[in-house]
Amino acid sequence: MALALLDCPTGLAGNMLLAALLDLGLPEAAIHTPLAQLGLADHYQLRIEQRRSGGLRGLHLEVETLEAQPPHRHWGALCQQLSSSPLDPALRQRVLTVFTLLAEAEATVHGHAPEQVHFHEVGALDALVDVVGVCAGLLHFGVTTLRCTVPPAGHGTVQTAHGVLPLPAPAVLEIARRCGCPLGSSEGFPAGELTTPTGLALAACWSNGFGPAPSHVPLQIGVGLGSRSLDRPNLLRLCLARAVEVPAGDPSLELEAPGPQPRLETIVQQQAQIDDATAEDLAFLAEELRQAGALEVFSQPIGMKKGRQGSLITALVSEGQRAALRQVWWRHSTSLGLREQAQQRWVLPRGIEQLATPLGPVRFKRHLRPEGREQHKAEHDDLAALARQHGLPLAVVRALAERCLELCDGKGELPEFCGDSLGTFGAAPEPDAKR
Repeated sequence: MALALLDCPTGLAGNMLLAALLDLGLPEAAIHTPLAQLGLADHYQLRIEQRRSGGLRGLHLEVETLEAQPPHRHWGALCQQLSSSPLDPALRQRVLTVFTLLAEAEATVHGHAPEQVHFHEVGALDALVDVVGVCAGLLHFGVTTLRCTVPPAGHGTVQTAHGVLPLPAPAVLEIARRCGCPLGSSEGFPAGELTTPTGLALAACWSNGFGPAPSHVPLQIGVGLGSRSLDRPNLLRLCLARAVEVPAGDPSLELEAPGPQPRLETIVQQQAQIDDATAEDLAFLAEELRQAGALEVFSQPIGMKKGRQGSLITALVSEGQRAALRQVWWRHSTSLGLREQAQQRWVLPRGIEQLATPLGPVRFKRHLRPEGREQHKAEHDDLAALARQHGLPLAVVRALAERCLELCDGKGELPEFCGDSLGTFGAAPEPDAKR
């Protein structure tokens, strides 16, 4: 599943998003396992209830702390705990990205260094559960593209560990400023908090954009309920969906669905000039940047002062991940500085889907050309792994995977006769296979 649509008409909070994932069928073990790896197994309890809000059903989630004296966690210590944890690398990086954004926003509004941030509401145990649980849940469902509607921020004041603060919360405004997140009007809502720092940080780090949903076919819908009583249903909806192609040239559809046209988005270019590292060191840095979520990393040879030969290393990152990538530069490069520049680029609609072939799962990158033609390419790493596993030539595995994609015809599963075609590609059937 590649596409998820997040609709948050009454705001956005971490526990509401986690409740929506549970309503989609997320196993509780997907939340408890990574939290146990962080040593938090006996520190919390999830209270999950079926409720109604404004006549509509959904799940309500409350995280109950079992800590007698909940500690105030510093970002420096929490960052070290997360970085050295045995979490799955993809999950660990997502969680670090969200908390780095939260820490930098809190540091800015309170006027001190990020590592000195005392986590109260933002970093208390319930926020740890929300962030780890939501990231684990989105990864569980294979979400690669998330589109979020514009959330209302709220107005009035809120009581916090820092005292009474104005709404929108200062950290919410700072996250929105840093990541370019739009905030909707709170006109017509009663005074109170609608969008929390944790909720907006999760959306900012996962979302590919804010605004109306693209044309799609809904496949599954999860509903998470808020705790406040409003004059309307207090909920958010998370929809797992399949993107649809709008026929080109149909004038009746042009206003509502313009078809698979390129999309304008903002990315951040990070660059550093390095002349005191080996080629192996630079290759390691590039790979770590990619693993941390860089969209692309490349290098160029350059001449530097005193005739030294160096390398210009460039990483392209999404706005929500710039802070996390910065930590990789500091950790794995010798550079004393890092340049950042926001840039705009046009991108074609694309996504990744996984296909179950008789040899094993293969991921395919798919994209739509402006004229409506679809192109796809199998992931090389998946093909190589299957070639080694089955002792087959890489070209044979690639041909089989592409044939299976053609036979499944976009349904995500293979017809029964596909397994019988393995002999055509030189693979022997399993001994107990039904023929």
